[in-house]
Parts: sequence; C-alpha cells; structure tokens
Amino acid sequence: MMSLRLSASSSGKTLSDTDVTDDGDKKSKAEDLNIIGKQRNRTVFIVHLNICIYAASFFIQVGTLPYLSKRLGFDPVLFGYLQTTFAVVQLAGGPIFGRFGDLYGGRAALTLAFGSAAISYGLMVISFNGPLLFLSRIPSLFMHAMQAGQMVVTDVSESSKRADVLGKLGLSYGIVNNLVVELFYISIIVVAAAAVACIASIVSVILCYLYIPSKTKRTDLKPEDAAGKQVAVFNLSKVLFLLKQPKSLMLLSIKTVSGVPIGIFQSMFSVVAIDTFKLRPDQNGYILSYVGTLSMLTQGLGIGFLSKRLSEMNIIKLASIILALSYLLLAYIETVLQLCVVLVPLCVGLTLMSVVISSALTHTVSDTDTGAMLGMNMAVNSLIRTVSPTVGGIMLSTYGFPSIGYLGFINSVLVTIYVLLQQ
Repeated sequence: MMSLRLSASSSGKTLSDTDVTDDGDKKSKAEDLNIIGKQRNRTVFIVHLNICIYAASFFIQVGTLPYLSKRLGFDPVLFGYLQTTFAVVQLAGGPIFGRFGDLYGGRAALTLAFGSAAISYGLMVISFNGPLLFLSRIPSLFMHAMQAGQMVVTDVSESSKRADVLGKLGLSYGIVNNLVVELFYISIIVVAAAAVACIASIVSVILCYLYIPSKTKRTDLKPEDAAGKQVAVFNLSKVLFLLKQPKSLMLLSIKTVSGVPIGIFQSMFSVVAIDTFKLRPDQNGYILSYVGTLSMLTQGLGIGFLSKRLSEMNIIKLASIILALSYLLLAYIETVLQLCVVLVPLCVGLTLMSVVISSALTHTVSDTDTGAMLGMNMAVNSLIRTVSPTVGGIMLSTYGFPSIGYLGFINSVLVTIYVLLQQ
C-alpha cells in the first residue's frame, strides 16, 4: 500500500531557505486550488449534463430490454437470469471501478464508464439471438457513470457540502428518468432505442475527454508505488483497509440492512401493482413518476436544507425513524390512495438515508480513496439488486404483500436502535 508523505524540509536548509520554500509551496498550492476553483463550475456542469445523458440512455435500454428479450424468445425465468447477470457483473465491477478512478482520475473514470455503456448498447443493437443479448451485459462491469460522477463532484466540492452536491447529482439523474424517457422510448422501435443510447454514450465520452480535468483530486495519487511498480487496480488489502476505517463498516451495514426491504419492494413492484392494486400499465407509470418526483424534491431541496442544520449521523437517525413508521403503514395499506400517501414519507426517508450515507462514507477516508469507497457503496446496491428478486418472489408467494412492510419495519427499528446508541 502506497503511503503519501510530504517533506517539509531537508537537513541542508537554513531557516530562511525553509521559509522561502514554504512560501513557494503555499503559493503553488493556492494556485492549484485557484485553478480547481475556476474549473469547478464547468466541471460540475459537464458532469451533470453527462449524468442526464447517462440516465436517458440507461432508462431507454431498460424500457426496451423486455421487448427485445421477448422478441428473442425469452421466458420470464430466462429474463430473470439476464437481469441477475447484470446485477452480478455490476457488483463485481463497483469496487474495481472506484479504485480505477482514484488511480487514474475523474476523466478516465467517466470515459471508461460511458465507453462501456456505448459497447453494451451497441451489442444490444446487433443482438439477434440470446447469447449476444447476454454478452451485452458484460461491459456493464465498468458502466458506473453515476459512481464516477459522484467521485468527481466529491473531489471538487467542499467537505461540508458533499451531501448537498450528491443530492443535486441525483436530482439530475431523476429529472431525465421522469420527464423525458417514458415519452421517448415508447415512440421508437427497439433497435433504434438501443442505437440512440449507444450514440448518446459516445457523445458523453467526447464531452468527458474535452471538458473534464484529468485529475480532480487535490492530493495526487499515482498508479505507481515508490519503487516504480504498477499499483493493482483490484487490491484486496485495499478493500480490507477501507472496511477498517472508523464508521465505514457501520455505515455500509446500515445501508445494507435498510436497503434490503426497499430492494425487494422495487423488484416486486410490477407484480404488486397488478395483483394487489389492480393497476393498468399507464397507472403504474404514473405511480413510478410520482415516486421519482418525490425523490427529486427531497434530493433537490430537502438534503441541502437538512445538511445545513443537522449532522450526517443525526440525519441518518431521522431517516431511520421515518422509514420504520413508513414500512409499518405500508403493511396495512389496501388502496392506491393509501399507497400514494405512504410513499411520501417512504421516499423521503429512503432518499435521505441513501444520499447522506454516501456522503458520510467519503468522510471516513482520505481524498485519495473516495472513489474506492463510493465503489464499495455502489457494490452494496448491486448486491441488494442481486438477491432481491428471488427473496421478494418467495415472500410474496408465501406471506403476501404485507410481509414486505413488516420486514422493512423490523429492519428499520433495528437500525434506529443501533444508530441511537451510537455516540
């Protein structure tokens, strides 16, 4: 593991020499920070623009994938395997991608993410059989544009404002999902949708190369160690090192325990919408847009408001209490109107928990390791997506829809008790 040390002086310098050197170092650092300051607005804007493009491309292919798989003769079981393949590949790639971003910089990370997306969508265009469609899931190993965007805005933002800037980035992601994509992908044919997503990703590659600085971190971390040897992108000792940082394992555990119930709910929502609430496809779309709007409002307004008044741990405590009450209510709802009412506190609690934990995790490590830690954070999401469909199917068929609410209530109560006991 590479250690970064700055040498303040050498034995041959006089006091005056040291003062001059220190003044020069301070001036150099000030100039570097000034350069970062001048580039910050442009960099953040380009990241937000690219995240909008990524969200549009991603949800275009999400909307067309079921139709493409059905055209190729996939049954629900085989389609489930396809989705599981995507989740497993993303799970494996998250930590590796985060470490890559730390070593090679924000530009390289974003370029790799959008390049992988372009390859994945391009393979969808030429997927004339099942094996090719499965092959199109493999490039998603590095398709972590949101993670790369989070790393860049974290690098260029003030530490005290990380939760707010991460929330704003989520807002850009959600706006496209709710206001653009549904109207877009239903109006064009499946292959054309995948082609548009591929071209849009290539445009993002170009934008990243032209406008994102190669290095966004204030502390430079080189991909070679002191002996000149290449540092491995995947390093198990680095993963263990991150997990040993104060509060990192605690935060990841909270994210996992609180994330499983909503992961199950999301994976089974289409089934619940049809079987429990008898929703038509268009009504299901309205509910999803409603959920997205609630999340956007929380990310755009709520996160910034609360982060200025409460510490991150206090926001997590508040979110866990909100979630416990929301899940308990979820177990007893019977109508669509009741569902819409319960979704308000549920979305607020989930959004607060997700964004603030992401921000808090970046504070557990040095600036040189924020990408790797965000990769661990994303890996938890992928792990939940991997197991949720199977667990959710068993729960629904055995215990019914209320079981999801009860599971969420129990998990949230456990999290609430745990965080309230923390000093």
